[in-house]
Amino acid sequence: MITLLILVVALIILGWGFYRARPFGKLGILAWLQSVVLMAPWLLFFGLFTAGVYLNLVSIIFLIVLSAGLYIFLGNRLRAEGSNSALLSRLSVLPNSTDPTRSPEPSDSPTDPGITPETPKPVETALEADVLSIPADDLKLIQGIFGVDTFFATETIPYREGAIFKGNLRGEVDASYQRLANNLAARVGDRYRLFLVAGPDDRPTVIVLPRSNDPQPTTVLQGLLALVLFLTTIAASVASAGLMLGFDISQQPDRFREALPISIGILSILAAHELGHRLLARRHHVRLSPPFFIPTWEIASFGAITRFESLLPNRNVLFDVAFAGPAAGGVVSVVLLITGLLLSQSSSLFQVQSNVFQGSIFVGALARIILGDTLQQPLVGVHPLVLVGWLGLVLTAINLLPTGQLDGGRIVQAIYGRKVAGRTTIITLIVLGLAALVNVLALYWAIVILFLQRDLERPPLNELSEPDDARAALGLLALFLMAAILLPLAPNLAGRLGIGG
Repeated sequence: MITLLILVVALIILGWGFYRARPFGKLGILAWLQSVVLMAPWLLFFGLFTAGVYLNLVSIIFLIVLSAGLYIFLGNRLRAEGSNSALLSRLSVLPNSTDPTRSPEPSDSPTDPGITPETPKPVETALEADVLSIPADDLKLIQGIFGVDTFFATETIPYREGAIFKGNLRGEVDASYQRLANNLAARVGDRYRLFLVAGPDDRPTVIVLPRSNDPQPTTVLQGLLALVLFLTTIAASVASAGLMLGFDISQQPDRFREALPISIGILSILAAHELGHRLLARRHHVRLSPPFFIPTWEIASFGAITRFESLLPNRNVLFDVAFAGPAAGGVVSVVLLITGLLLSQSSSLFQVQSNVFQGSIFVGALARIILGDTLQQPLVGVHPLVLVGWLGLVLTAINLLPTGQLDGGRIVQAIYGRKVAGRTTIITLIVLGLAALVNVLALYWAIVILFLQRDLERPPLNELSEPDDARAALGLLALFLMAAILLPLAPNLAGRLGIGG
């Protein structure tokens, strides 16, 4: 039932995507098709799996390669069509013209028809500068960056140490933001930052804040705390490995060597996750804090809290950095899991009840494909890498929960914006609270999120430009796999599929 529900939700999401893509014509349909071909192999796999048809690894790899080829082909078509549309748009739009798709509003038209882009609107200059933290001279310079061809400011409101400028956006988002930011830098240097965000009424709003509001670097004490947490996580990984092997490392420290290989496997997944974040952050010239690992005795670690120490330019960068960690850790985990399943024999070290594989739709499906009818026996021998890979997938899925500043929360915020991310945060906390009734780990994680990571990430400098459909599809795929990893198979369906004795 749960597997069928996931498939239905995925199809609903694709249908909603088609509904949103239709108004954009050919470009929208091509972008939507990219999402379809990216998710099709997984939908087909789980759909057939639910029906009792099992694809082997060769077929799965073929579907993924075919999907990637179609995705690249559609991407090339999309770029070609986009270039043609952009050229036609440039030829048809006159200089300094306003957005032709918007009907005129009273606030769209300046009272002085001779106003220039460098002339501030009178209503702004009428505001007394002493109600703002920005010095009067700086305020005049900042007001001068607005104009009818970028952002026509109609109201100035004090905000923290800076100001909010309400008005009307004129022109394309990226180009308008870049012109505003360049004009601001030319007038006041590096002393202020310009944010283009969606206001409470979802209308474009400009916020200007002084540089002192930038994210602060990690202090020495915070660095020491990160080091202590890292060392504690290493110890926790050894303890978790001991529990998997059936002994308590604190009572039998002489068996340390037995636990070391599994501990190294767990730490390698955590390291891959953090390395993924940092490689993409470095590519986008974004600074990250040291990882503050959250150790736990049962599964070594819940992952790490990592702060952005620099402002993000746009939502694309937020998505890339957030997605890279789970992608890297997830790939390593899947490789370890598949390798362990292929190496598993009846005489393997671990003898687990076959019903254990009902605990995850994704892992149970892979195990059924590779181990076959072996899962119908009461006990199944598995290689230690199976447990390491499975644990790594659980850690990856936990960090993909769509809440707060977790990777999943950042991905949702990047794709759908702050309002949707706020709602998914509340929903996730409620679901974790309900899950805590049957699983104490869900309670621990809910407490960690509630006290440490429930707040959303601060907006990028340009919050209005949305990520492309390729990123949106990857984000949906990540959330889909997160659910497939964490949700169990219903016992009746598992029995029909031959998972469990």
